[in-house]
Amino acid sequence: MGMEDQEDLGGRMINNNLDKMIANISRQSGREGTREMSDASRVPVMTSASQYMPKKDTPDPAHAPAPADDSAGFSPPENPEIPRMSEADLAREVAEISRLSAAIHDKLSTFIVGNEEIIDLILIALLNEGHILIEGVPGTGKTTLAKSIALITGIDFNRIQGAIDIQPADMLGVRIYDTHKKEFVLRKGPVFTNILLVDEINRINPKSQSAFIEAMSERQVTLDGITLPMLSPFFVIATQNPHEFEGTFPLIEVQRDRFMFSFRSDYVSAEDELNIIRRASTGQLQWEPFARSITPILSPHILRHYIQVVRQVAIGEPVLKYICDLVVATRNHPDIELGVSTRASIALVNGAKTFAALNNRTYVIPDDIKQISHAAITHRLILSRDAEIEGVTRLQVLDEILSKVEVL
Repeated sequence: MGMEDQEDLGGRMINNNLDKMIANISRQSGREGTREMSDASRVPVMTSASQYMPKKDTPDPAHAPAPADDSAGFSPPENPEIPRMSEADLAREVAEISRLSAAIHDKLSTFIVGNEEIIDLILIALLNEGHILIEGVPGTGKTTLAKSIALITGIDFNRIQGAIDIQPADMLGVRIYDTHKKEFVLRKGPVFTNILLVDEINRINPKSQSAFIEAMSERQVTLDGITLPMLSPFFVIATQNPHEFEGTFPLIEVQRDRFMFSFRSDYVSAEDELNIIRRASTGQLQWEPFARSITPILSPHILRHYIQVVRQVAIGEPVLKYICDLVVATRNHPDIELGVSTRASIALVNGAKTFAALNNRTYVIPDDIKQISHAAITHRLILSRDAEIEGVTRLQVLDEILSKVEVL
């Protein structure tokens, strides 16, 4: 079967094949397309969503020239690898993505307590082949969550434990001489996978940290002058404990900027803590039984298809202008020494499209931008020295910008 034929499976056959698998783990919770982030991050809807919906009579860009008037206000996806879908086909695909998201949440909730927001962010980053940095105290289930996502999506998973003496070859691989073949052969490192968990990345020395830059940004690794492509999709989850300073090497700004999202993982609430204790007392927190109970509902091919689908979610010109205003505001704020780069703009555009798809919408609204802005922007900000002395936090500055910037 040719590559084009394989890509066509992403339409009707994906829906049919997944129905049975999802039924095994989904409790039909009724939250398809309506699930939002945690209550603490919710922001009241600013404007009516109807003005951001695609118009019914808008001609299909695949069969008609772009109109001179930009009244529809939507930008076509950049370099789509699948043909531009009709409105009905896109709605059907987006509904399936939303259903898969709900099924993943349902299955993970049987073992992982809380972490609803971080699960959403991981799914958004995964569907964009982005990377996520999780900062927080140890013992909050970061490794378990990463392994669970890999199992339920049916893709490969590797883990790197940060240490001060780890070398680039330990992560990327090395060419060694094979005495039987009488030639040098490549031993690939753990980075050649789909989901890579880098635990305690700030314990890795700067030389080895820099080895990630090419892999994370360019999706390739160069060994002995030979460039090797990464697997697709390629997704990095890195963790670090901001409360430990001895034997650590803080990430430089160019490395932090490579992460699509950053999330602060704190302790769970007292209610969730009691729930965990109850599950532990009854033996419900054993990893092996849970891992055996997971039925993969995706595959690398299907995941690559949905990565292309979310790129076709519509985003209007007012929302694009809103993103631009937010980004520019971070560069002009008196408490910010260094504002966000263009990577933040791209992360907001792509992340908002995926967030809309997870909530069963084929178009982006301004609230989608607000829901992901903390994760996409905060870790890219550098406060001025005066602001730090006064105890101002990056989150406070960003909240101030969000409250002042309006959708025009």
